[in-house]
Amino acid sequence: MPHRKIEGVYSVDGFKRTHEAEKELNKLFASLFKDKIGTEILKYLKSITLNIVSGPEVSNEKLRHLEGSRYIVGIIEQRIERGKRDG
Repeated sequence: MPHRKIEGVYSVDGFKRTHEAEKELNKLFASLFKDKIGTEILKYLKSITLNIVSGPEVSNEKLRHLEGSRYIVGIIEQRIERGKRDG
């Protein structure tokens, strides 16, 4: 099966989408996380990912898992900021 050519821009998550699709996703993230509930959820996600410091005893597997979790939270934060900026 041939691959379909996708026109667009590469997104913060590494996937290629149209500019319009990117703006819509960013707008949705900004809307979802703008109120108190969304703020508290993001605060929780950051507390279990970005705000964790691992010591030298951390296993390779655990570190990879933590970095993947941090990546996802980072994408969420970037989309929120872009959504706020783009309106």
